[in-house]
Amino acid sequence: MNEVQKNEYYDRYEASTHLLGRLGTVAAILLLLAVPMAMGWVLKAAPDWTAFGVGFAQVALIYWTSGVVEFLVYSPMLGSGASYLTFITGNVINLKLPCAVNAREICSTQVGTPENDIVSTLSVATSSLVTTVVLAVGVLCLVPLRPVLENPALAPAFNNVIPALFGALAFKYFSKSLKLAVIPLAFMCVLFVAVPSLIGSVSFLILVSGGMAIGIAYWMFRTGRLE
Repeated sequence: MNEVQKNEYYDRYEASTHLLGRLGTVAAILLLLAVPMAMGWVLKAAPDWTAFGVGFAQVALIYWTSGVVEFLVYSPMLGSGASYLTFITGNVINLKLPCAVNAREICSTQVGTPENDIVSTLSVATSSLVTTVVLAVGVLCLVPLRPVLENPALAPAFNNVIPALFGALAFKYFSKSLKLAVIPLAFMCVLFVAVPSLIGSVSFLILVSGGMAIGIAYWMFRTGRLE
Protein backbone atom coordinates (compact mmCIF):
# COMPACT_ATOMS: atom_id res chain seq x y z
CA MET A 1 0.00 0.00 0.00
CA ASN A 2 1.57 3.30 -1.11
CA GLU A 3 1.30 6.63 0.67
CA VAL A 4 -1.68 7.84 -1.36
CA GLN A 5 -3.64 4.68 -0.61
CA LYS A 6 -2.76 5.00 3.08
CA ASN A 7 -4.06 8.57 3.16
CA GLU A 8 -7.28 7.59 1.38
CA TYR A 9 -7.82 4.67 3.75
CA TYR A 10 -7.19 6.88 6.78
CA ASP A 11 -9.60 9.52 5.48
CA ARG A 12 -12.32 6.87 5.23
CA TYR A 13 -11.44 5.61 8.70
CA GLU A 14 -11.57 9.15 10.09
CA ALA A 15 -14.97 9.83 8.52
CA SER A 16 -16.45 6.60 9.89
CA THR A 17 -14.95 7.35 13.30
CA HIS A 18 -16.64 10.75 13.47
CA LEU A 19 -19.95 9.26 12.33
CA LEU A 20 -19.91 6.46 14.89
CA GLY A 21 -18.54 8.76 17.58
CA ARG A 22 -21.31 11.32 17.13
CA LEU A 23 -23.98 8.64 17.08
CA GLY A 24 -22.49 7.05 20.19
CA THR A 25 -22.33 10.39 22.00
CA VAL A 26 -25.96 11.18 21.21
CA ALA A 27 -27.01 7.67 22.26
CA ALA A 28 -25.08 7.97 25.54
CA ILE A 29 -26.71 11.34 26.36
CA LEU A 30 -30.18 9.98 25.57
CA LEU A 31 -29.60 6.90 27.74
CA LEU A 32 -28.38 9.04 30.63
CA LEU A 33 -31.51 11.17 30.41
CA ALA A 34 -33.77 8.17 29.86
CA VAL A 35 -33.23 6.70 33.34
CA PRO A 36 -34.53 9.64 35.40
CA MET A 37 -37.25 10.34 32.84
CA ALA A 38 -38.42 6.70 32.93
CA MET A 39 -38.41 6.69 36.74
CA GLY A 40 -40.46 9.88 36.78
CA TRP A 41 -42.93 8.43 34.28
CA VAL A 42 -43.33 5.16 36.21
CA LEU A 43 -43.66 6.89 39.58
CA LYS A 44 -45.78 9.69 38.09
CA ALA A 45 -43.46 12.28 39.59
CA ALA A 46 -42.10 15.23 37.62
CA PRO A 47 -39.46 17.69 38.82
CA ASP A 48 -40.07 21.37 39.34
CA TRP A 49 -38.72 22.53 35.98
CA THR A 50 -38.10 26.08 37.22
CA ALA A 51 -35.97 24.80 40.08
CA PHE A 52 -34.31 22.36 37.70
CA GLY A 53 -33.40 25.19 35.33
CA VAL A 54 -31.95 27.31 38.13
CA GLY A 55 -29.93 24.39 39.48
CA PHE A 56 -28.69 23.41 36.04
CA ALA A 57 -27.60 26.97 35.29
CA GLN A 58 -25.62 27.16 38.54
CA VAL A 59 -23.85 23.89 37.85
CA ALA A 60 -23.23 24.76 34.20
CA LEU A 61 -21.52 28.02 35.17
CA ILE A 62 -18.99 26.00 37.15
CA TYR A 63 -18.32 23.18 34.71
CA TRP A 64 -18.70 24.63 31.23
CA THR A 65 -15.22 26.18 31.32
CA SER A 66 -13.53 22.96 32.39
CA GLY A 67 -15.56 21.04 29.81
CA VAL A 68 -14.42 23.29 26.98
CA VAL A 69 -10.80 23.35 28.18
CA GLU A 70 -10.69 19.56 28.59
CA PHE A 71 -11.94 19.12 25.04
CA LEU A 72 -9.37 21.54 23.64
CA VAL A 73 -6.50 20.02 25.66
CA TYR A 74 -7.22 16.30 25.49
CA SER A 75 -8.57 15.89 21.94
CA PRO A 76 -5.26 16.68 20.18
CA MET A 77 -3.47 14.26 22.53
CA LEU A 78 -5.98 11.43 22.12
CA GLY A 79 -7.08 11.72 18.52
CA SER A 80 -10.63 11.47 17.22
CA GLY A 81 -11.54 7.86 18.01
CA ALA A 82 -10.04 7.84 21.49
CA SER A 83 -11.64 11.22 22.28
CA TYR A 84 -15.15 9.94 21.56
CA LEU A 85 -14.56 6.81 23.65
CA THR A 86 -12.98 8.78 26.48
CA PHE A 87 -15.67 11.41 26.81
CA ILE A 88 -18.43 8.79 26.62
CA THR A 89 -16.94 6.40 29.18
CA GLY A 90 -15.32 8.97 31.50
CA ASN A 91 -12.28 8.71 33.80
CA VAL A 92 -10.29 10.96 31.47
CA ILE A 93 -7.44 12.16 33.67
CA ASN A 94 -7.00 9.20 36.00
CA LEU A 95 -7.39 6.35 33.51
CA LYS A 96 -7.93 6.96 29.79
CA LEU A 97 -5.32 9.67 29.22
CA PRO A 98 -2.53 7.77 31.05
CA CYS A 99 -3.39 4.65 29.02
CA ALA A 100 -3.16 6.58 25.75
CA VAL A 101 0.08 8.31 26.75
CA ASN A 102 1.65 5.03 27.86
CA ALA A 103 0.63 3.31 24.62
CA ARG A 104 2.07 6.19 22.63
CA GLU A 105 5.39 5.90 24.46
CA ILE A 106 5.52 2.13 23.95
CA CYS A 107 4.76 2.41 20.22
CA SER A 108 6.89 5.55 19.75
CA THR A 109 4.16 7.41 17.88
CA GLN A 110 3.84 11.17 17.58
CA VAL A 111 0.84 13.28 18.57
CA GLY A 112 -1.25 14.29 15.58
CA THR A 113 -0.27 11.36 13.37
CA PRO A 114 -2.63 8.63 12.09
CA GLU A 115 -0.54 6.04 13.92
CA ASN A 116 -1.01 7.81 17.24
CA ASP A 117 -4.75 8.14 16.58
CA ILE A 118 -5.11 4.40 16.04
CA VAL A 119 -2.86 3.44 18.96
CA SER A 120 -4.74 5.78 21.30
CA THR A 121 -8.10 4.42 20.15
CA LEU A 122 -7.01 0.82 20.76
CA SER A 123 -5.59 1.63 24.21
CA VAL A 124 -8.68 3.56 25.35
CA ALA A 125 -11.02 0.88 23.98
CA THR A 126 -9.09 -1.82 25.84
CA SER A 127 -9.14 0.27 29.01
CA SER A 128 -12.90 0.74 28.70
CA LEU A 129 -13.50 -2.99 28.26
CA VAL A 130 -11.25 -3.89 31.19
CA THR A 131 -12.95 -1.29 33.38
CA THR A 132 -16.38 -2.69 32.51
CA VAL A 133 -15.27 -6.24 33.36
CA VAL A 134 -13.67 -5.14 36.64
CA LEU A 135 -16.79 -3.21 37.66
CA ALA A 136 -19.01 -6.17 36.80
CA VAL A 137 -16.87 -8.53 38.88
CA GLY A 138 -16.83 -5.98 41.70
CA VAL A 139 -20.61 -5.72 41.73
CA LEU A 140 -20.99 -9.51 41.74
CA CYS A 141 -18.48 -9.88 44.59
CA LEU A 142 -19.73 -6.91 46.61
CA VAL A 143 -22.04 -8.89 48.91
CA PRO A 144 -19.67 -11.85 49.55
CA LEU A 145 -16.76 -9.50 50.26
CA ARG A 146 -18.77 -7.05 52.36
CA PRO A 147 -17.37 -8.30 55.73
CA VAL A 148 -13.84 -7.83 54.41
CA LEU A 149 -14.49 -4.43 52.86
CA GLU A 150 -16.14 -3.15 56.06
CA ASN A 151 -13.29 -4.35 58.28
CA PRO A 152 -12.15 -1.36 60.40
CA ALA A 153 -8.52 -2.35 59.88
CA LEU A 154 -8.86 -1.64 56.13
CA ALA A 155 -10.71 1.66 56.50
CA PRO A 156 -7.53 3.83 56.41
CA ALA A 157 -6.46 2.13 53.16
CA PHE A 158 -9.79 2.73 51.44
CA ASN A 159 -9.82 6.34 52.60
CA ASN A 160 -6.51 6.95 50.83
CA VAL A 161 -7.13 5.10 47.56
CA ILE A 162 -7.86 8.25 45.55
CA PRO A 163 -4.88 10.28 46.90
CA ALA A 164 -2.59 7.30 46.26
CA LEU A 165 -3.91 6.86 42.73
CA PHE A 166 -3.58 10.48 41.75
CA GLY A 167 -0.22 10.79 43.52
CA ALA A 168 1.21 7.90 41.50
CA LEU A 169 -0.17 9.31 38.24
CA ALA A 170 1.02 12.82 39.02
CA PHE A 171 4.56 11.70 39.87
CA LYS A 172 4.98 10.23 36.39
CA TYR A 173 4.25 13.58 34.77
CA PHE A 174 5.86 15.81 37.40
CA SER A 175 9.12 13.86 37.24
CA LYS A 176 9.44 14.61 33.51
CA SER A 177 9.69 18.34 34.16
CA LEU A 178 10.14 19.25 37.81
CA LYS A 179 11.03 22.81 36.84
CA LEU A 180 7.52 23.38 35.51
CA ALA A 181 5.67 21.43 38.19
CA VAL A 182 7.30 22.57 41.43
CA ILE A 183 5.83 26.11 41.61
CA PRO A 184 2.18 25.25 40.71
CA LEU A 185 2.35 22.16 42.97
CA ALA A 186 3.74 24.08 45.92
CA PHE A 187 1.26 26.93 45.43
CA MET A 188 -1.75 24.60 45.30
CA CYS A 189 -0.59 22.62 48.34
CA VAL A 190 -0.23 25.79 50.40
CA LEU A 191 -3.56 27.11 49.10
CA PHE A 192 -5.50 23.95 50.01
CA VAL A 193 -3.88 23.76 53.44
CA ALA A 194 -4.63 27.42 54.13
CA VAL A 195 -8.18 27.31 52.71
CA PRO A 196 -9.53 23.72 52.91
CA SER A 197 -12.94 24.80 51.59
CA LEU A 198 -11.38 25.29 48.14
CA ILE A 199 -11.15 21.51 47.72
CA GLY A 200 -14.68 21.70 46.31
CA SER A 201 -13.41 24.00 43.53
CA VAL A 202 -10.80 21.63 42.11
CA SER A 203 -12.16 21.85 38.54
CA PHE A 204 -11.64 25.61 38.47
CA LEU A 205 -8.26 25.49 40.22
CA ILE A 206 -6.98 22.95 37.68
CA LEU A 207 -7.34 25.72 35.10
CA VAL A 208 -5.44 28.12 37.38
CA SER A 209 -2.57 25.68 37.98
CA GLY A 210 -2.48 24.81 34.27
CA GLY A 211 -2.27 28.51 33.39
CA MET A 212 0.59 28.91 35.86
CA ALA A 213 2.45 25.98 34.31
CA ILE A 214 1.96 27.39 30.79
CA GLY A 215 3.14 30.82 31.91
CA ILE A 216 6.21 29.39 33.61
CA ALA A 217 7.01 27.25 30.56
CA TYR A 218 6.71 30.29 28.26
CA TRP A 219 8.95 32.39 30.52
CA MET A 220 11.56 29.63 30.77
CA PHE A 221 11.49 29.14 27.00
CA ARG A 222 11.91 32.87 26.34
CA THR A 223 14.82 33.10 28.78
CA GLY A 224 16.56 30.00 27.41
CA ARG A 225 15.98 27.86 30.50
CA LEU A 226 13.76 25.41 28.61
CA GLU A 227 14.21 23.95 25.13
